[in-house]
Amino acid sequence: MESGGRRGLASAGGLASATPMPRQESGTGAEARARGPRAVGARRFLLCLYLVGFLDLFGVSMVVPLLSLHVKSLGASPTVAGIVGSSYGILQLFSSTLVGCWSDVVGRRSSLLVCILFSALGYLILGASTNVFLFALARVPVGIFKHTLSISRALLSDLVAEKERPLVIGQFNAASSVGFILGPMVGGYLTELDGGFYLTAFICFSVFILNAGLVWLFPWCEAQLCSAEKGLPASKHPAPWGRTDGHGQEASTPRRSPAGARPARPPWLEVASTLRDMKSLIFSEMWDIFAVRLLMAVAVMLYYSNFVLALEERFGVRPRAAGYLISYSSALGALAGLALGPLLRLYGHDGRAVLLHSSALTCLLLLLHATARSVAVAVLCSSLLAVSTAVGRTCITDLQLAAGGAQASGTVIGLGQSVTAVGRIIAPLLSGLAQEVSPCGPPSLGAALALVAIFIMSLNRARYGGGGGSDKLKKRE
Repeated sequence: MESGGRRGLASAGGLASATPMPRQESGTGAEARARGPRAVGARRFLLCLYLVGFLDLFGVSMVVPLLSLHVKSLGASPTVAGIVGSSYGILQLFSSTLVGCWSDVVGRRSSLLVCILFSALGYLILGASTNVFLFALARVPVGIFKHTLSISRALLSDLVAEKERPLVIGQFNAASSVGFILGPMVGGYLTELDGGFYLTAFICFSVFILNAGLVWLFPWCEAQLCSAEKGLPASKHPAPWGRTDGHGQEASTPRRSPAGARPARPPWLEVASTLRDMKSLIFSEMWDIFAVRLLMAVAVMLYYSNFVLALEERFGVRPRAAGYLISYSSALGALAGLALGPLLRLYGHDGRAVLLHSSALTCLLLLLHATARSVAVAVLCSSLLAVSTAVGRTCITDLQLAAGGAQASGTVIGLGQSVTAVGRIIAPLLSGLAQEVSPCGPPSLGAALALVAIFIMSLNRARYGGGGGSDKLKKRE
């Protein structure tokens, strides 16, 4: 836990100086000399991952805001457009856990490349969609394989020390959020051109191809070496399709070989075994974490579901101004990810307490937004909500990883994404029912759901209070 390799990775994430430790602290001069270049390589790898997250959301956010307009221009009725739109969430519901588990078995590099390339294929088909059938077909590979960010977070969990994991994931979320800020502006400009949607979709395809090239060129030898120093099995990061290099051989033997290792099994048996283990873990150990994630996800989605419409009906704010407010809030969310380090130090790295307090702030802000009588109060609530939700999203992911263990981080994150997908299916229905009552109905209902989540966390506050994760999932050595 306190090995030199993990300290080097913490330094690589920008958490401390990457300077090699003095000789008297490192044990031997050779080890001290090796740690400096190793930390530099780890920092380079983390920066590459941040770039992948930025490009991923930059490409997606160029296209997603234009989907409803494009499917309408193809002649789809509102009902058909709604069904096609829901298909993405349904596919994500079933594919998130499977793809996450698959990444645990075959390795992050192979799974990341496959997901990026199939997502690129989906956006290429979207760029050629001249009818509703092609539009719906384009959403299938994206719905199944668009898990780039989830696998990247699992890879970060593999590499960094548990104490520094929330900060590094927060930095990754911040880098991704910058792409979400810039993407809609670029997409909005391009769509004004003749054939703008098709041009935007093709540019998104090109961005994903660029991302695949970056992943292929990553310094994966550094990731393999650091995973070995953490004691993870080498099979977690195999060279894809038999590709090896000089460093891969060094990384193929962890410093701590697991005792009583089982012979290698086919990938589908490994996936089935992991899913069986996760089933018992979810219902016995992690039910409260996933319940909190679902409740908070639905609460926030209810707030955003009628955000633009509610601002116009209640305060006369035009959609363009509401769009600027959304971009401003996204920028604050990105800054919140960068400020997570000082916040965690203030809380003594107690992620559970940070999650509890951020959820309480979210609940209070939702209630305040529902009862706001001026646009200034609504803007204030929107600003603070961007911060509280960004912090809470990072902390709930860290709690999942701490409870599920390092041996199946991809599966744990995939399960979390499946829970969020359930929220995407439930939230529109609840929002429609709440809006029948009042424009303030969705945020009011969201505040009530957040209050239930706070109650669940308060009942189970001692379970994960130590902040130290234990590998509760059975290891598959």
